[in-house]
Amino acid sequence: MRLFGRIILFVVMLTISHDEAYRILGIFPLRTKSHFLMCEQLMKGLAKRGHVVDVVSPFPMKTPFPNYNQIINLEGSVIGLHNNLTYDFALSNLLDKAIIPAIATTYGNDLCDLMALPEFQKIIKNQEDSPYDLVIVELFGANCYAALGQHFKVPVVGVVTSAVWPWVNDVVANPDNPAYIPHTFSGLNVRMNFWQRFQNALTLLKVKFEYWYYSDKQNEQIKKYIGNHAPSLDEAMRNVSLLLVNSHYSLNGVRPMTMAVVEVGGLHIADTPDPLPNDVQQWLDDSKDGFVYISFGSMVKIESYPTKSLNALYASLAKLAPVRVLMRISKPNELPPGLPSNVMTRPWISQFAVLRHKNIKVFVTHGGLMGTQEAIYCGVPMIGVPLFGDQMQNIEFYAEKKIAVSLDHKNLTEENLDAAFSTVLNDPTYLKTAKRLSEEFRDRPMTAMETATFWVEYVVRYGGTNLKSPAMELTWWQTELFDVYGALLLAASLAVHLLTVIISKLSAIVLRTEKRSVPRSKKTK
Repeated sequence: MRLFGRIILFVVMLTISHDEAYRILGIFPLRTKSHFLMCEQLMKGLAKRGHVVDVVSPFPMKTPFPNYNQIINLEGSVIGLHNNLTYDFALSNLLDKAIIPAIATTYGNDLCDLMALPEFQKIIKNQEDSPYDLVIVELFGANCYAALGQHFKVPVVGVVTSAVWPWVNDVVANPDNPAYIPHTFSGLNVRMNFWQRFQNALTLLKVKFEYWYYSDKQNEQIKKYIGNHAPSLDEAMRNVSLLLVNSHYSLNGVRPMTMAVVEVGGLHIADTPDPLPNDVQQWLDDSKDGFVYISFGSMVKIESYPTKSLNALYASLAKLAPVRVLMRISKPNELPPGLPSNVMTRPWISQFAVLRHKNIKVFVTHGGLMGTQEAIYCGVPMIGVPLFGDQMQNIEFYAEKKIAVSLDHKNLTEENLDAAFSTVLNDPTYLKTAKRLSEEFRDRPMTAMETATFWVEYVVRYGGTNLKSPAMELTWWQTELFDVYGALLLAASLAVHLLTVIISKLSAIVLRTEKRSVPRSKKTK
């Protein structure tokens, strides 16, 4: 099946002529490397197909790439989430009540103001000869950029770097029934009891309300920077033709999706990873007893975790010897003293190359989707220490599937860490399940990149309106059948009333009939 799909795609690629090469504008203002990885891979994949892609982002290309043009470099203009967040900052600004307002404002409204940059205004005002055939944006916080689709009169494709965010489902009327679909910030698994379904339903409404409330400023920003003719934020988002979503049913569970939602989980995973430095490669090759890899992503620094937690980690890692440990630490000099002798630290590591190494035993992760997908792709079991966002739900999914053990970041004790390492290293179920899930995740008729590029080109060819769900034309109370239930309730009420009247009439008739049928008593003399 996979071979058949690739043959078809190869034939399609051969038939693309120079005249069918498209001009595509990609706008990704969020300065978070993990998010941009997926967006960058998509744009490179389209460039390889012969399309000319113009990119706006805070991550400039290190080396030139054919057909890939960074027309605006936002580096220095955007607040970064790259290797500079502390544990305490994350607790204060990215947990529970704080995360949705932060997404909608700091990483939403504030990024929309970048449209005021002179080079951005030059793009907006350049409508001569229809400069683009398609606009691609990341749908997260700064969804104002979706309005450029209607401005240029071209379709819009949205990239979602996780499972679909709660407020993005509504963009294409994608079903998100909280009875069996846990939303991204719920931290819940697909098998929910009554109270979990109750919690899931209430928090889903809360998250959606918060996003729309705090992002309302983007309506004003769209008009200010694009023009009075520009659509509202809601209109701009509902104009999105296609969502490319970083999820896969084998990891995130089975759920209904409209034709406008295409799962491309693992799109960011490159065919060949960047090579490791020679000393790191040799050290891993010489790890005959295996090694553990620890990385908490590119946002929050491990070295900023409480000293008590780090000392507990040191004690637990020392017991793993002769198993070695490779840690990604952005600023090793900020670690407390006492690092065990079996541990190597590096500020940057080609993670996929490490996860593919034959000697790896366990991946200790914060639960970010990109890294955990890479681990699953390579069949590596995990220990998860989730902190915020979708990390809780990711690790919950993996723990339920027996490919990960979950630890509470607030309770990182030596005993808990020892137990987690012992479970994953010594119970063969975890490795066996990880290998099995790896096969399921990779077994597709087309790769994630092939799928993504096909659907992007499809939208340009046909406009994308044919993918829209009929539910887009209904209000929320119509899609939930409240009007039908109301009509049924009214009909039932009328039926009961009519039945009551009929029974009353029949009772009166019967009573009169009975009176007539009783013989009159003789008169007494």
